[in-house]
Amino acid sequence: MYWNEKIETMPREEMRKLQSERLVDTVKRVYENVPYYRKKMQDIGLEPGDIKGIDDLNKLPFTYKTDLRDNYPFGTFAVPMEQVTRIHASSGTTGKQTVVGYTQQDLDVWAECLARSFTSIGVGRKDIAHIAYGYGLFTGGLGAHCGCEKVGAAVVPVSTGNTKRQINLMVDFKATLLCCTPSYALHLADTMKDLGFSKDDLCLKYGVFGAEPWTENMRKELENKLGITAYDVYGLSEIMGPGVSMNCSVKDGLHIHHDHFVPEIINPETGEVLPEGETGELVFTCITKQALPLLRYRTKDLCSVTYDTCECGRTLPRMGKITGRSDDMMIIRGVNVFPSQIETVLLKFSDVEPHYMIYVDRVNNLDIMEVQVEVTQELFSSRVRKLEDLEKKLSAEINSTLGISAKIKLVEPKTIPRSEGKAVRVIDRRKLV
Repeated sequence: MYWNEKIETMPREEMRKLQSERLVDTVKRVYENVPYYRKKMQDIGLEPGDIKGIDDLNKLPFTYKTDLRDNYPFGTFAVPMEQVTRIHASSGTTGKQTVVGYTQQDLDVWAECLARSFTSIGVGRKDIAHIAYGYGLFTGGLGAHCGCEKVGAAVVPVSTGNTKRQINLMVDFKATLLCCTPSYALHLADTMKDLGFSKDDLCLKYGVFGAEPWTENMRKELENKLGITAYDVYGLSEIMGPGVSMNCSVKDGLHIHHDHFVPEIINPETGEVLPEGETGELVFTCITKQALPLLRYRTKDLCSVTYDTCECGRTLPRMGKITGRSDDMMIIRGVNVFPSQIETVLLKFSDVEPHYMIYVDRVNNLDIMEVQVEVTQELFSSRVRKLEDLEKKLSAEINSTLGISAKIKLVEPKTIPRSEGKAVRVIDRRKLV
């Protein structure tokens, strides 16, 4: 077990003092060692000495993903390459890959943050961790791997793919912890059923799921199908990787390790810092990272942050669940829509499976949204009238919740494509010429 009581229960004012010291040092380092940041600060007339502490954070300019791409591959690193121990990178599906580097100290901090998080849910030396996040340039697999090793758990580094083999390994090795994306966890559960396994054949106790937004209804589905307690983990490669924050055993938000990462919530349109508890875009400043210490990095993830003490006793601030991304948001007939909102509606209905796709088209200059969702085999095999009734109910519930209409198409089980990585939920055909 890895319990850093001093940091995890530190009074807020004492933490702010620690953050201030680290922020001042970080700003000085990036100004001296990263030409990109030096120019960005000079352009607004800001010098390192102007940052006296955490209250001056909003004087610093924002950093965007495009800034990392514009300085590809290593232009934002604050240390020479001989000090870089590992390199990760994003998938680069919307442009050049964003490259991130780690010194050995950065890797040690990453492992400690995840070890704290795993400890907070009870994972320790007696556990066997089945890690089905992807290994390689993606941070998920190696991040979870090192955190599990730090708490002393035995690690099964299975990575993604070969789902039948994964299930056999979980059964044979008696894994107690499963780490993967929530959509892949559902795929594992469905495949188990097809192979004749049930949750009683597993020894799983915990599931730690991240890398894509998921709802409380999805949590209930996973817990019911796998016989686990499901926890949400958050991270992004630019800041560190998985473990920037995670649920504790109370599951009332995700604890942010804010001795290393300072969060802000801003209005995504204006950049204005919002009051505690309000929902907006999450921004992080790294105050201990050596290789890639980003200042006010705009994540595009939408959530809220609160600072009251958790029931578990930790004073670490807590993120709410990610409700979507400011750049993933669909605007349909003037209404802002996130896939997670639609998922919440769908999973209220017992005859609906947690596999769906959203298609957006433009017909005669009007936006049209169609939601295809799997239903249970029992319902699909029933009378047409029952299917029609469910379609009407789902359409009415979406209209009531979102304020827009949607065409609902119920499809047979196992017809929606499954994902071993981040699930693709939306196909926006309006962008196609």
